[in-house]
Amino acid sequence: MESLISKTYKNDFVTTFAGDKTGDLTPRQTPGVLYSTVAPTPVSKPALLAWSEELAQQLGILKPITQQEIDVLGGNFVTESMQPYAARYGGHQFGSWAGQLGDGRAMTLGEWVITEGQVWELQLKGAGPTPYSRRADGRAVLRSSVREYLMSEAMHYLGVPTTRALSLVTTGEPVLRDMFYNGNAAHEPGAVVLRAAPSFLRFGNFELLNARKETDNLQQLLDWTIARYFPHITGEDKVLTWFKEVIERTATLMVAWQRVGFVHGVMNTDNMSILGLTIDYGPYSFLDDYDLDFTPNTTDLPGRRYAFGRQPAIAQWNLGCLAGALLPVIGKDALLEALETYNTLYWTKYYAMMGQKLGLDQVTATDIPLIKQLEETLATIKPDMTIFYQLLIELPLSLENEQAAESHFKDALYDELKPEERTRLYTLLTNYLARLNKNTIRRDDSQQLMRQANPRFILRNYLLHQAIEELESGKEDLFRKLQQALKDPYSKNFEEFFQARPGWASQKAGCSMLSCSS
Repeated sequence: MESLISKTYKNDFVTTFAGDKTGDLTPRQTPGVLYSTVAPTPVSKPALLAWSEELAQQLGILKPITQQEIDVLGGNFVTESMQPYAARYGGHQFGSWAGQLGDGRAMTLGEWVITEGQVWELQLKGAGPTPYSRRADGRAVLRSSVREYLMSEAMHYLGVPTTRALSLVTTGEPVLRDMFYNGNAAHEPGAVVLRAAPSFLRFGNFELLNARKETDNLQQLLDWTIARYFPHITGEDKVLTWFKEVIERTATLMVAWQRVGFVHGVMNTDNMSILGLTIDYGPYSFLDDYDLDFTPNTTDLPGRRYAFGRQPAIAQWNLGCLAGALLPVIGKDALLEALETYNTLYWTKYYAMMGQKLGLDQVTATDIPLIKQLEETLATIKPDMTIFYQLLIELPLSLENEQAAESHFKDALYDELKPEERTRLYTLLTNYLARLNKNTIRRDDSQQLMRQANPRFILRNYLLHQAIEELESGKEDLFRKLQQALKDPYSKNFEEFFQARPGWASQKAGCSMLSCSS
């Protein structure tokens, strides 16, 4: 275990690639480089609000006990071995090429070596402007920082690949934000999150180099990325093999999102990790009522491009953009052939996952109609997704009638079922019970499979909103309670949170819909 200030950080990205090392933070285009060196802008009163001890243990980082250590987390102190930088990348945003983007409010401090060959990047979010901040201030508000800190850790404990969050620091300074871009700007408390991951490289890092015809930089980045993060990949076709693995990891990530009902909200290609991690937590949400068309992002209306049910297809579209960036290196036919494997990979993984959610011993072609019937029924009656699956675990092995079916799931229903909906639910459950009777595993083993695949606790938006409101008023009780609950999402240890979204939260700002500013 080492402290943040005594550690000697590595800076391989900075020393390997061309960068703009002027230190100029003026927003501008930076052609020919992969990053710009930056310095965090000090704040008046950095104070540690939250610390992920489990992640710290994994990385070998001692909890800060001095103000100077906390200053590192707030951007007020940079150690001698750190070489902070903001990465340059581009991306497709809402389906359109956006050109150069880059780290506008994030900066990587350095690379923390855990063991030989195991290195994580430590990155501040909200520590001030960079050359890629465009017209923004590079700061983050407490609201968005709490959401990123808690959800990064919640997704980890749910078993979803994700970047992590090590700390949350308040700055003692107000930040001006227009939460819904409607002209109602207001000052909010500022904060800084220190997030960590083996790499924050995105599809957009490669896209921009191709778009700007920086072919040498593109080849260098590909070679370095494969050697560093995919050392098992070698040979003349290593870039194509790497692309196939990125496809597989992305398909795995999409299945994980669909399993727990997570909606990212802004699946731009600059928010897609080449490691298959969930990255950049903004206007995200878990599903409350099961709605394939649900998007939590006001900026995504009215088209709902990034709605829950569209996420897997959007991931494939984004992979197509990454394929386009690789055209100077790989032939078009080989890329298209690789890209076409996504659907098979996704659906194979998806049906296997659904088999676990339903407690099936195995999933064969004969089970797919049942899974589709389940999805169609849920989309029709719109129960609370999390509660529905929990009640399904305890479903009696026989149901007397339609009323008994509705009664069993009453705690998951936001509205009383219409007669045809009641019939539809009963028919589904009758078919499901018939399939369970064919299982080659015992009932309790089937239920155990379901408990491992279906979370009982999810970090709902309304809970986050309540915790943020309390923090802004000086109370930390709910925030601390959520920190504990998110570490144990598959148990019954936090039953106070096992309830459907309350009626008041369905329309309240910050509880249902958010913006990219969130």
